[in-house]
Amino acid sequence: MKTKILIFCLWCVSFMVYGQKSNKTTEKLSDEALLDLVQKQTLRYFWDFGHPTSGLARERSNTNFGYGHETCTIGGTGFGVMAIIAGVERGWIKREEGAERIRKIVNFLFKAQSYHGAFAHWMDGETGKTIPFGRKDDGADLVETAYLLQGLLCARQYFTKDTNTERDIRQKTTWLWDELEFDWFTRESVNQLYWHWSPNNGWAMNFELRGWNETLITYILGASSKRYPITREHYIKCWAQSDHFKNGKEFYGVKLPLGFDYGGPLFFSQYSFLGLDPRGLKDQYADYWQQNLNHTLINYKHCVANPNKFKGYGANCWGLTASDNHEGYNAHAPDNDLGVITPTAALSAFPYTPKESMAALRYFYEEKGDKLWGEYGFKDAMNESKNWVAESYLAIDQGPIVVMIENHRSGLFWKLFMGIPEIQEGLKKLGFESPQIK
Repeated sequence: MKTKILIFCLWCVSFMVYGQKSNKTTEKLSDEALLDLVQKQTLRYFWDFGHPTSGLARERSNTNFGYGHETCTIGGTGFGVMAIIAGVERGWIKREEGAERIRKIVNFLFKAQSYHGAFAHWMDGETGKTIPFGRKDDGADLVETAYLLQGLLCARQYFTKDTNTERDIRQKTTWLWDELEFDWFTRESVNQLYWHWSPNNGWAMNFELRGWNETLITYILGASSKRYPITREHYIKCWAQSDHFKNGKEFYGVKLPLGFDYGGPLFFSQYSFLGLDPRGLKDQYADYWQQNLNHTLINYKHCVANPNKFKGYGANCWGLTASDNHEGYNAHAPDNDLGVITPTAALSAFPYTPKESMAALRYFYEEKGDKLWGEYGFKDAMNESKNWVAESYLAIDQGPIVVMIENHRSGLFWKLFMGIPEIQEGLKKLGFESPQIK
């Protein structure tokens, strides 16, 4: 083995959050101890590296692509809020300190620049002003805001004590949600829902939210909104109407109900399901546990089959999703395979494929950890064929690792999110069934 733990005595301490370096040793951790270590170390990205002024999650650990550490991600902040809750629940962060950090985030967001209640994809963590994601993408991003709210609503559900801090989290989260004008993004249409709007460019992005992809949570939250809801017609006539919604074909002997051939990158089965519980979740289109499980199995089986003969691929080294790579950035998938393995893909799939994900985790840590493991957990990606390992960590990749491992271990975020009364009503409105809908 190239990598294992040398000793537990060297820990980086920050409000009870500890990090551990991966060095050569003969010691082997139990599964539970290894899951503890990975969650705890990855959490540091949000706890130690969060923006000092706002608490928002920084987009990435490096400053590539012309952006600095002021660049914060709205969706990644939602993932980070959930990661902090996991840290509190596990006892790695004191409850009062975790609540204060999340209160800091909601207080900052309450005064930050927004557009009909929606935030931009990127925000300056010092000023609260929009940082353009593209030339015309310089305004509202409804999907990123939905990821943020998924996390904040879990915080509202978790922090229920009668203290000033926890009351403030609950109250301001409700205000942020209530003030998001989901219906504005329909452009007064009964069969459209749009991703972006800009005060400078209007609807120029013209990107409709059509499935199957990572944006399902936007419809769930929109249907659950009390003040500015969308309707079931939007879900049926926009989300479910595309040439890549239904599939039904088999890939590597596994039937894929929905989506692109081979399923697309694995974040499709992860981002919306950090809070939304897929177990027993069904509607007229799919059984979403089966959808997500089969999508993951196709991705896994592709890496095991390794038709492109990339170095390193196998039953213990798998997982294709969007990430940095040796050329820049790409949305990796079986039909867009560049030889890049991204740890978050397999690790955020723990609820669906626990055995296969644990095999990948042990390989990443025990065999490749001398290069792949670092200050904030696993680095973003590697390509063994190119002898390349990323130097970066990304918020949208680190967050799901902590959250989905926690869902695998305890179901915490699925219980929190599915227990929200408004979410239950929204799911009913869209025609969903779930054992958790009362």
